[in-house]
Amino acid sequence: MAWFICVIILLLCSKSEQCTTGNASKLIEHTAAHFFEKMQSGKMYFIYFGKQVNPTIGLFIEQLEKSADVLEDYGISVAKVNCTNEHIAKYCTGEKLMKKVYLFRGGNVLKSFDTDTVFDVNAIVAHVLFTVLFDEVRYVHTIAELQSVERAAKGKADIVLGHVQVLGLPEHRALMETAFVYGVKYQFVLTTGGPVLTNMGVDDISSLTAGLWFLHCKGASQSQHSDPCPHTALRRALTTLHIYTFLQLMEAPLVSEASVEPSEVNMVHSHLQVPLLFLFSQPHTVALDRVTAQTLAWRLRGQVGLVLIHRESPDVKIPLEYNAAYRLPGEGSEVKYLILNNLEEVIDLFRDESTPEEEEEDDDNWATLDVLDDEVAESVYRDRGQSLDMDAVTELTADTFHSTVAESDYTVVLFYVKWDAVSMAFMQSYIEVSESLEDADVSDVELAVLDCGEWTDVCSAQKIRSFPTVRLYRPQEPSQPYQGMLGTESVNRFIMLSRLVSPVLLSSPDEVTSFLEGDLYQRHAAIAPVTVLGLFSSTADAGVPVFKEAAKALRGETMVGLFADRQAEIWAVEYSVTLPAILVSRGPTGQTEAHSLNLCMPDQLVTHIQRALLDTFPELTVENLPLYLEVKKKLLLLFVGEEESGRKGNKRVLDDMRSLLNTGLLNPYLPCWIHLGHTPAGKAVLEAYLGFLPLLPALVVSQLATGGEVFHYPTGRPLMVQPILQWLQRVEDGEEPPAGVIVDEKWMPSMPFYDFLSVMDQEVPGYASQRSAKTKTNRIERAEGEKEKSSSGGGERQARTGAHNPQGSPTTKPPQTSHHHSEL
Repeated sequence: MAWFICVIILLLCSKSEQCTTGNASKLIEHTAAHFFEKMQSGKMYFIYFGKQVNPTIGLFIEQLEKSADVLEDYGISVAKVNCTNEHIAKYCTGEKLMKKVYLFRGGNVLKSFDTDTVFDVNAIVAHVLFTVLFDEVRYVHTIAELQSVERAAKGKADIVLGHVQVLGLPEHRALMETAFVYGVKYQFVLTTGGPVLTNMGVDDISSLTAGLWFLHCKGASQSQHSDPCPHTALRRALTTLHIYTFLQLMEAPLVSEASVEPSEVNMVHSHLQVPLLFLFSQPHTVALDRVTAQTLAWRLRGQVGLVLIHRESPDVKIPLEYNAAYRLPGEGSEVKYLILNNLEEVIDLFRDESTPEEEEEDDDNWATLDVLDDEVAESVYRDRGQSLDMDAVTELTADTFHSTVAESDYTVVLFYVKWDAVSMAFMQSYIEVSESLEDADVSDVELAVLDCGEWTDVCSAQKIRSFPTVRLYRPQEPSQPYQGMLGTESVNRFIMLSRLVSPVLLSSPDEVTSFLEGDLYQRHAAIAPVTVLGLFSSTADAGVPVFKEAAKALRGETMVGLFADRQAEIWAVEYSVTLPAILVSRGPTGQTEAHSLNLCMPDQLVTHIQRALLDTFPELTVENLPLYLEVKKKLLLLFVGEEESGRKGNKRVLDDMRSLLNTGLLNPYLPCWIHLGHTPAGKAVLEAYLGFLPLLPALVVSQLATGGEVFHYPTGRPLMVQPILQWLQRVEDGEEPPAGVIVDEKWMPSMPFYDFLSVMDQEVPGYASQRSAKTKTNRIERAEGEKEKSSSGGGERQARTGAHNPQGSPTTKPPQTSHHHSEL
């Protein structure tokens, strides 16, 4: 009897959730000693180091515990360390809420993850396996990268190409688990969208949340170097079971042949719950029937198994009137006989045979992963699974902000929020700034970040009104805002210039010469190619304090010097200006310009100096374009080529254009040029202007501010002073026909439900105050007007929504409004 009771207890324990042996957590809690011991074992560990637990961290630990069971199957142990009781240097930090998880192999960190990235079991398993399989799973962004993988695989292995819009979702996990098992057999490739999907034949990229393709490269010949491998698409939801079934189908014969009744055919397709299609062959047409079967099999591969039945066998007793049959999956399914007249009838028979459950799942995915309304937001959302190396910057909190700012000579702080796309897109560039400062051995600058989503009190006290915001702090001084481009080079230049004294006080003519074009200039020429020198007759001049204030405000933009001496009067005569004045020097090879100053308020002087810094014949780049568009003049724009052989010709043409400036006849224009080698975007601009790419150099007049008309200087005509002036006169007189028109379309939301300003105005008319006065109208009156117009044909509504009309272009052009977002 005792043994019987023991068996009953064991059976109950195996079924009951109360038995700890059956439900013991696989999540290990390490002590410091245990941690260092495990690091010597060479095994793989996924470890969270934490202190305090808030609701969000609590939910994460629950998901971490669930993932321990899954990752154990892949030889990865999951653990946590309580940093309140244990201290492990580098990983147990001073933060109250710790949000880092680390993947170790032996004592080395393979990768660190933010808890927001590995937010549930699917995300944990997907990201961990993706890191483990980093060398096996290729990650491609472009068609060229995919073609390179195909060329390497031809004749050797087939490719499994997976697409997920966002890393860390169930589809990503399913793909990574499959790659872990089948990675030796197939070459796995992952993409998150873009041109690769277009290459795979996807018409609407934005609607595809996940997909899988099998590229048949193993049977392809390497002699067909440029031909893509034929591919088959998985037409079901991206789950582990569906991927497994799909791969089994890809291994099955393309066409099978049999000499028995269709009901007696037994193939792998039946076990995989896939329909079977039977084609019946005659002895005298067997060759043609095989070609037909092969053609159909390629088009239906992965969806249907195809069998060619030979009628001449005595075991086949199919009436001659039928030429095809099919059998659906499932026990007891009958064979249905058909008469098919062409291949398309067969294709239509099996096309779009999705189940209601799969359609409902697709709807759920669409609701979760809709197309984002902004390109920056879309790219950030797509790449949000790729964690950033935040170790390069200091993450500030309310407790550490003031002490960090007070202790460092220079503290640069990025104020951001995680839900803002631009903030997260800029974060990588900001981290690269820290690395470049470290390479340059700059030790007096502390680069830090502060999450305004968590530390709202700090951001409120610092009057942060937009994101991202970058400010530079010096002890006992007001903060200095950064207002330049959100790029690594621009921010790095701002920091290096901000460390210089401004203004540099010069006491002799030799020092002035050194500042403008000598040793002092050369030391900083890389970050300050243009320098500004203030000239005053003496230090007692009333304008000197105003100039010093302006120089402080210009820190980070340029290098400013000050020379207050009687010698300045000699230079004023030489440059034909009256004191006080400024000299703007563009280095030893450039010209020096002089401007008299009308000293008033420091901010007005700053604006005056910023305008003087602009070049009279600038090379336009993506970075400086906004500065020159603010001048609001017509662009006289010269496009020059990037070929080595064209350098001498480019120099001659540029010199001729500079000589035009001396005529004094170009005041209505801003003469400028774009080098297509330095600024590749210029090629798209030129093509948008003219509709084609002309021979270079090409000269155009762009009147973006006055109608968008573009005029093209005739190709083949010499680019010389007199012909250009004559051509410009014909343009002004209206005698020259425009070569193109740039339509200044309104930026509308990509989907109606993204028009959040409209929604706000519907709730409270006029609430969306950032709209211009023209567009801020009474929504109720507009709605009533639209009802009247729609009853009479809806022409006005079609004109307003024409940009999204699937039938073609709108019948009425959208209203043209001026904005500063040019095509460059």
